[in-house]
Amino acid sequence: MADKLIVSSSPHFRSGITTRKIMLDVIAALFPSVIAAVILFGPQALFLIAVSVFTCVASEYISRRIMKRENTIGDLSAVVTGILLAFNVPVGINPFALAFGGVAAIVVVKQMFGGIGQNFVNPALTARIILMSSFPSQMSTWAVPFYYLHQTDAMTTASPLNILKTGADGTMPTLLNMFVGVRAGCLGETCSVALILGGVYLVLRKVISPVIPVCYVGTAALISLIAGRNVAFDVLAGGLLLGAIFMATDYATSPITFRGKIVYAVGAGIITMLIRIYGALPEGVSFSIILMNIMVPHIERLTRPRAFGKERAKQ
Repeated sequence: MADKLIVSSSPHFRSGITTRKIMLDVIAALFPSVIAAVILFGPQALFLIAVSVFTCVASEYISRRIMKRENTIGDLSAVVTGILLAFNVPVGINPFALAFGGVAAIVVVKQMFGGIGQNFVNPALTARIILMSSFPSQMSTWAVPFYYLHQTDAMTTASPLNILKTGADGTMPTLLNMFVGVRAGCLGETCSVALILGGVYLVLRKVISPVIPVCYVGTAALISLIAGRNVAFDVLAGGLLLGAIFMATDYATSPITFRGKIVYAVGAGIITMLIRIYGALPEGVSFSIILMNIMVPHIERLTRPRAFGKERAKQ
C-alpha cells in the first residue's frame, strides 16, 4: 500500500533562526560601540544605556500586559531598541528625558501598531526625533570626549557637522580622530571603527545584507563628491554609519526585495545629503530613514518580481 501523502500548511522548511538569536547577534555587533562610548564619555554612558534598555524592556512588558497580549520581552528586540536609542543621544541628556524617549519608542511606535514586525517606522529613530523636538537644548549639547578625566564637569563643544554648517566655535577633528571616535557626538555614532566592526560581523553572520549600508553610504559619498565637500568627512561625521548599518537595515521597516533595498538606500542617502547641504539642520540621517521607512510599502509594490509566465497588467 502506498504511503499516505501528508499535507501541512507552510512553512515546509524550518530553520533554527529565531528573533531572539538575531537580536543576540545585533547586541554582539553593538558591543564594540558600547565599549567605545564608555571609554570616550565615561561611566555616564553605560548608565544611560542601562536606563534606556530598562525603560524599553519595562515599557514592553507593561504595555503587553495591559493590552492582554503574549509577552515578547524574551525576544530581546526591546533591548536592541534601548541600546540604539541610547546611541542616538548625547551623554549630557537627563536620564528622565531618555526614559521618556524609551516609552515613546516602545509604547507609541511599536506596541500601538501591534508589536515587533508591525511598526512601520524605526522606533529608536522616531524616539530620537521626539526627543529633539521636546528637549532641543539637551539633544544639541555635545560633550568633549574624555571630559570626565578633567577637573571640570561641563566641557562642551560643537559637533563637526555643526561647525561645518553654522561656523560654530570649535576645533574640527582630524579624520583619524573621527575614525576612532575622538569627536563630539551621540554616544554610539562617534567611533566609526567600532560601527564598521559591528557591520562586518552582522554581514558575516548573514543577519543583514550589505546592499543597504553600501548603497546608503555610497550614495551619500557620491553626492558629497559632486557637491565639492570632503567625502571622508561626510561619511565619518554625524550618524551616517550608525544609521546605515543598524537603523536602515531594520527588518520591519526596510524592503525585502533586492531592487527595493537599492531604491530605499539610495533614497535615504539622497535625503541625508540634501538636508546636510541645504537644510536648516546639520544632520539628516534620522529624518531620511524615517521618510524612506514610510515609502517602503510603495517601494516593495513597485519592485516586486513578476511571477514566471505572468503577463504584465495593461494600464
